Amino acid sequence: MDQYLQGLFVLSHDPVAEVRKLVCAALVQLIEVNPSFLEPHLKNVIEFMLQANKDADDEVALEACEFWSEYCEAQLNPELLREFLQQLIPVLLSNMVYADDDESLIDSEEDGSVPDRDQDLKPRFHSSRFHGSEDMKDDDDDSLNIWNLRKCSAASLDVLSTVYGDEILPTLMPLVQAKLSTSDDGSWKEREAAVLALGAIAEGCIRGLYPYIAEIVEFLLPLLDNKFPLLRSITCWTLSRFSKFIVQGIGHQKGYEQFNKVLMGLLRRILDTNKRVQEAACSAFATLEEEAAEELTPHLEIILQHLLCAYGRYQKRNLRLVYDAIGTLAETVGGELNQPRYLQILMPPLIAKWQQLSDADKDLFPLLECFTSIAQALENGFSQFAQPIFQRCIKIIQSQQLAKVDPSSAGMQYEKEFIVCSLDLLSGLAEGLGSGIESLVSQSNLRDQLLQCCMNDSIDVQQSAFALFGDLARACPAYLHPCLSEFLNVAAKQMSTPKLTESISVANNACWAIGELAIKVGQEVSPYVMTVVSSIVPILQHAEGVNKSLVENSAITLGRLAWVCPEIVSPHVEHFMQEWCTALSMIHDDIEKEDAFHGLCAIVRTNVSGALNSLGYICRAIASWHVMRSEDLHNEVCHILLGYKQILKDGGWEQCLSTLEPQVKERLSNYGV
Repeated sequence: MDQYLQGLFVLSHDPVAEVRKLVCAALVQLIEVNPSFLEPHLKNVIEFMLQANKDADDEVALEACEFWSEYCEAQLNPELLREFLQQLIPVLLSNMVYADDDESLIDSEEDGSVPDRDQDLKPRFHSSRFHGSEDMKDDDDDSLNIWNLRKCSAASLDVLSTVYGDEILPTLMPLVQAKLSTSDDGSWKEREAAVLALGAIAEGCIRGLYPYIAEIVEFLLPLLDNKFPLLRSITCWTLSRFSKFIVQGIGHQKGYEQFNKVLMGLLRRILDTNKRVQEAACSAFATLEEEAAEELTPHLEIILQHLLCAYGRYQKRNLRLVYDAIGTLAETVGGELNQPRYLQILMPPLIAKWQQLSDADKDLFPLLECFTSIAQALENGFSQFAQPIFQRCIKIIQSQQLAKVDPSSAGMQYEKEFIVCSLDLLSGLAEGLGSGIESLVSQSNLRDQLLQCCMNDSIDVQQSAFALFGDLARACPAYLHPCLSEFLNVAAKQMSTPKLTESISVANNACWAIGELAIKVGQEVSPYVMTVVSSIVPILQHAEGVNKSLVENSAITLGRLAWVCPEIVSPHVEHFMQEWCTALSMIHDDIEKEDAFHGLCAIVRTNVSGALNSLGYICRAIASWHVMRSEDLHNEVCHILLGYKQILKDGGWEQCLSTLEPQVKERLSNYGV
């Protein structure tokens, strides 16, 4: 390694740019893989990277720029880099200015009235519905955006701001202010880079910036109307980075006025004629929606008017962003949307588009997703639109199932995403309409279609199918009744250990769905209980290596099965009680945890002596409740603890308590022991 490093250092000043670039890349890889090799030489490496970051060749500078994020992520001594910050920050800021050949400068003149070319449309991926605490979604994939020196420099500044916080402000802010104070057309790129820098440090330096946020926002607002489109678009992004704090200010008059200005400013930009600005404004608005949530309610009408106006104007690529913004709005304001004056603005354009698209048109995907969010938000209010949407989803699933076997007679190519999106929309309807979906499903062949989807060879289709199975079990269990044994068999198979490595998300949803069904149909699940329990126990026994959500759902489903069939589950209690209690104590207080604890109590009552060896674990699980809202459950728990206290005579109870942590003992005092 030492010889290799010496060789690298010799080549670091090579006259050929490609060689210098590879030297930078090698050092970045080393710090990523094994930083200890570089530790004795770090000071020299930092000095070299600083020079390389200013290299006249952009590719060398880009490779060198990757070093700063890697340095921070490798958690190397921050002191060493600290002494170079005053030199590094100006380099990063000057590299954040658009290069003359940056493709964004060419794209930035894109007129919103010109249709997108096919090659401009990114492929899009729908994330199947997932029930649990740890969603399996990845963040949006930006790999299709070109990575360049400007973006890498901004990302490095962001990472440095999280490590060094306000320490970087005295170096950075005078430079930012100098760039922002220019006003001539020729220096707009300098101003743009300064606005980008403010956005990059918005999280890391928030303590130092906090007293000035109102001023910063006031300064940014006029830039939303700047004549340079890329300045308008970066201002949208930077405002979104401060949106949490803009929303926090709503409580007082000035803050409320400023929030209003930001809201109206972003809505204006959503109707910009430039595609890049439309895109930035929609994304920024979606972030603001998530932060503001119910604060948007008084502005719903004007928001919907702007979004639906954009919906009528946008080309294909940006249309997806409007769908997202509408979906996010529905999720954040929920039932507030359920008013005729809002639905009058929102639904007719969406329904017109729905009728205009064919069953094989991929533009249906984002529309199906959007309807899913609206159905969940409107609940029964969606029933007036539900029937044609429900029937079409069934039709799409059917024709895709046919296309899978025989594309020519279906008249289309099989595309699993049509099935996934349709299943997820049906789940949204089941969740929104509740038992009101009974009248729709009873007239359909959904049951048979769904069973087929649960056995599909695609993980995404299965995942969404089991989510719908669980949602239907909640909303109208009687409808699933004729196929109960088939559904339970297929679901139990998903949880066998060999399957877990391939498709944890399917096992997770299948497990959740079995639990939902069990509490609705009770004793009728008894023939399948041991099959499911024997799949759940290994998951709990190897919990540290398994996805957190699957462990939680397994613990809850085991509890629900124990609640409805305690006499079947309780004889086996010694095989799983300790691991089960450990998993239960990790779950947040909610209705599902309540169900599981009813099961725990039922098992202990049925097999008092079998559970005795695990009493400490049971006590810790009980103590994991912050507030037990159900009075029935509270009484059951008191009854069990008192029962054990009476059984354990001659200091046995005291000895059990002595093994528990002080916080656990304190919580147990709420249950009368």
